[in-house]
Amino acid sequence: MTPSFATCDLCDAHKNEAPERFRVLPPVFRDFGSRRVFCGPVVTVKCFEDNTLVKAAVESAGFQETAAGRIGKVLVVDGAGSLRRALLGGNLGAAAARNGWAGVVIDGCVRDVAELAAHDVGIRALAGMPLPTERKNQGLQDLAVQIQGVWVHPGDWLYADADGIVVSATRLL
Repeated sequence: MTPSFATCDLCDAHKNEAPERFRVLPPVFRDFGSRRVFCGPVVTVKCFEDNTLVKAAVESAGFQETAAGRIGKVLVVDGAGSLRRALLGGNLGAAAARNGWAGVVIDGCVRDVAELAAHDVGIRALAGMPLPTERKNQGLQDLAVQIQGVWVHPGDWLYADADGIVVSATRLL
């Protein structure tokens, strides 16, 4: 099911809310997955040029069951904006789609761009980079992260479409 919302409408309705309630990510992210519109509750990972925790996350269930049905989650990765190594590639993109993730937003790079475009998952990142990470089992998960200067917390709701990405402390629709 494709979610029906527009980030512009969400901004119009919530622009005067306190920044801890409603935030907009800077327009620096490119689209890489085949799902262009996605939303869901946030799961966070913080890592630097080591995608061990990204791999673990996308290989786990990327959804939660609710009374209204299954809801895909959004993995938000604080990669410190590194442009030197890719934190997600074709295999992990396939795992994210297979395991029901609505989307992945990476403050860093991805690789296997053509493969990612074929996967039914939303993927936003800063750029493509062919060089992979080295897995050293480093990083943190389930903590507040700063993405391009904007705080994102586990359990926030993230909404992404062609106009941008917004984050809310609560579900908006």
